[in-house]
Amino acid sequence: MMYVIAGFAIWGLGWLLNLYLANSKWSDYRAMNIAVPLIFGLTVLLVWECFVIGFDVNPVFLPRPSDIVLRMAIEMPRLWADFVQTIVKGALTGYILGGLAAFAIAVLADRSEFLTSGVLPVGSFMAALPIVGIAPIFVKWFGSDWESKAAVVAVMVFFPILVNVVAGMRDTTSMQRDLMRTYGAGYWPTLLKLRLPAAMPFIFNGLKVATTLSLIGAIVAEFFGSPTVGMGFRISTSFGQLALDMVWAEIVIAAIAGTAFYGIVTLIEKGVTFWHPSQR
Repeated sequence: MMYVIAGFAIWGLGWLLNLYLANSKWSDYRAMNIAVPLIFGLTVLLVWECFVIGFDVNPVFLPRPSDIVLRMAIEMPRLWADFVQTIVKGALTGYILGGLAAFAIAVLADRSEFLTSGVLPVGSFMAALPIVGIAPIFVKWFGSDWESKAAVVAVMVFFPILVNVVAGMRDTTSMQRDLMRTYGAGYWPTLLKLRLPAAMPFIFNGLKVATTLSLIGAIVAEFFGSPTVGMGFRISTSFGQLALDMVWAEIVIAAIAGTAFYGIVTLIEKGVTFWHPSQR
């Protein structure tokens, strides 16, 4: 019972501290934006720990955060191998291939209204394909290693990037395009100097959406066939062995990797689109 009371007390203190920071006129705004979510996350972990101990929850049902951290420390070599197999080889490779393909198709479609009318419905059809349906097919086509996972990820990220690139390249006004024509600029100079820079906010929106899709696609695809390494493989086998602390360890690493991936793309966006009102 004491742990339950401690959990409620920690939650109340964390809540009050975050309210104080959010309403205070702290000079370092960036530091506050980091401190508030860190305090919230630490509060959730401490309350989770206290409640699991206080209510005597079966670790098979919900392990303690300390057990998950201990498992991560013990299994770090295996977790690192899973990370490289799933995130670096599968998700990142598929993300790059899908992004490059979407960008190339968008530029081709931009030159032809016929292609635009045909490509977007096909892309929408591809986006609607269920991952649990295409993953086993790609495993049969490309094998059970990371190549099939990269193919699944490429299909998943293709449509959101394609739609945003096409929409972004159409975001220039007729006055801007007429001005480029008065300077004697053809299609490619106009594309490189006007339309692509103007499209960057749209392009990065698609890239940020695709970061989470790439991780989901790579992990889920491993459920349908993979070598004895990979985050999806480890989650599936560990769940069958009732090693829920290992399952949660993989989930934590996937969440950290996804957050870092999204943050990297966001930082690149800030550097590229510094001129846009959204970055001021």
